[in-house]
Parts: sequence; structure tokens; C-alpha cells
Amino acid sequence: MSVARVTEITSSSKKSFQDAIEQGIARASKTLKNVEGAWIQDQKIVVQGGKIVAYRVNMKVTFILAE
Repeated sequence: MSVARVTEITSSSKKSFQDAIEQGIARASKTLKNVEGAWIQDQKIVVQGGKIVAYRVNMKVTFILAE
């Protein structure tokens, strides 16, 4: 039997939403073991001077707890 836990993280990128997601998962995987998936809960852009300067995602990351 497996038991999973979900944690919420926010990640940001100057490139794209995809890059923000990839950076967030990569960073979460350094701290959390057995990352199994993620749900992108929210996407947001930061605008300055009429231009997009950052892409942000809030995601819920699921990982399996070690026995």
C-alpha cells in the first residue's frame, strides 16, 4: 500500500509557463523523494511597462511517502 502527500509550490520564469513548471518540478524533486505528478492550479503573468516580465505557476505536487 502506498501513501501519498500533496504539497503546494509556486515557481516563476522569465521565459514561459512551461519553463516555470519544469523549474518547479526540478526543484521539488531535489527536496522531495518519489515525486509522482503535479496539478497546475493557477497561472499568472507579471506585467511591467506593458510587457510580460515573468510567468508564475502555482502547482500541487504529489509524492509517495517512504516506508
